[in-house]
Amino acid sequence: MRIPIGVWVESAVEWLKDNMSGLFTFIKIGLGQVIDFFEMIFTLLPFVVMLIIIVLLALRTAGIKAAIFALLGLLLVYFTDLWTPSMETLAMITTATLIALVIGIPLGILMAKSNHANKIIRPILDFMQTMPSFVYLIPAVYFFGLGTVPGTIATIIFAMPIVKLTDLGIRQVPKEVVEAASAFGATPFQKLAKVQLPLAMPTMLAGLNQTIMLSLSMVVISAMIGAEGLGKIVLKGIPQMKIGQGFEGGLAVVIVAMILDRITQCFGNMNKKSGSVFVKEYRKKKARRS
Repeated sequence: MRIPIGVWVESAVEWLKDNMSGLFTFIKIGLGQVIDFFEMIFTLLPFVVMLIIIVLLALRTAGIKAAIFALLGLLLVYFTDLWTPSMETLAMITTATLIALVIGIPLGILMAKSNHANKIIRPILDFMQTMPSFVYLIPAVYFFGLGTVPGTIATIIFAMPIVKLTDLGIRQVPKEVVEAASAFGATPFQKLAKVQLPLAMPTMLAGLNQTIMLSLSMVVISAMIGAEGLGKIVLKGIPQMKIGQGFEGGLAVVIVAMILDRITQCFGNMNKKSGSVFVKEYRKKKARRS
């Protein structure tokens, strides 16, 4: 006897389509406006201005080597006429990452604070991250049509490691520093905002880095359902066997990925130098012991 899982899924999808089409339309319009906003900023700013901003950011966070790489890499992207597709890709990644953070950080905090929530949310996340990424394209297109919006939604679903790493970071905060904050009269919100989150921030920023990298890995896949950007350049080269065009698009994706990777990796190291009074006192005691 065959279990009709596919039939059940199709019935659920049809019910959602019939009863929640207004919500999907609202999400499509709202998300499209956010993507268009970032795309407008990234594309309207002159190339030189964007170049200076990114290079200075790389210099400030990752050092001179990363800044030189960003300078040379972005110049290469510009002079291969891939600057506009790169900014379109960056707009989609920025949108997907911000939404993943808005959804993921509260979920991670909830998982850290409640074992019951952890037992419910963790299997769902495991399912989402192990499911082949192509599978997300089907419902995304069905609910939102073709274009950048369904590609961004598929990217958000696939790239949610920030939830687990937020949970992990908070759970790894030493109990003694939390107890010290309680002794100072800190409320639960103050303990979370001034102790747990600052100490968990390096782990959370590692989750941010993974989220961005996974978002970039979806660029070409999202292009299959009409998403703009570098993925579309690579995808065009496949049916026409234009190896050079595909290589140029892929190289631009690698350059953007490496720049974002270097910058976000160093955010965690910079954060270790900051923190609240409770965190600084704990770090001083820990340094004395060692």
